[in-house]
Amino acid sequence: MDDQQYLKKMKAVKEKQDQKIAAANQERGVSILLAGPGKGKSSSAFGMLARSLGHGHKVAVVQFLKGAMSTGEEKFFTTHENVDWFAMGDGFTWETQNRENDIASAEKAWAKAEQLLADSRYNLVILDEITYMFKYQYLDIEPTLTALKKRPEMMSVVLTGRGPKKALIEAVDTYSLILEEKHAFKAGVKAQAGIEW
Repeated sequence: MDDQQYLKKMKAVKEKQDQKIAAANQERGVSILLAGPGKGKSSSAFGMLARSLGHGHKVAVVQFLKGAMSTGEEKFFTTHENVDWFAMGDGFTWETQNRENDIASAEKAWAKAEQLLADSRYNLVILDEITYMFKYQYLDIEPTLTALKKRPEMMSVVLTGRGPKKALIEAVDTYSLILEEKHAFKAGVKAQAGIEW
């Protein structure tokens, strides 16, 4: 491709992109669901958290499963004055082995999440690993769908986890399915601080 062909191609790309940008004229918060069996759902959510902080936004995180262990993201982000962090779970469901306690922890975490989703001070709320709460029937999905609809107009919400319900996929603005093609753990490599937690 010579310079003239390249220039013509890039001009056409720019025109299409400019049309898409002009057509996106709504200003409101968005809801984003990051789900699937692949690695990177929570990591992506926390990347958005860092971006929000870079813009001076107030953010909140509710972790539905990871309360039993200290994570790198919690250690780092809780030092920031614009972050409210709530690690509400008792650990992974295969570790707890107690459905009654898991349900109680889920209900407590949801009560906090519901409160945050109604608070207009927050620009971003992250509900980390919430899809498991519906998958294992610890929580009814309807209050979450209602809270997403009724949240303050400029608030964005990120939800993460595997196996999302169809109703949740339909309710959000953006849904990314993160797949796994290959994973070091399956090759016998231990989970690592700074990579997995």
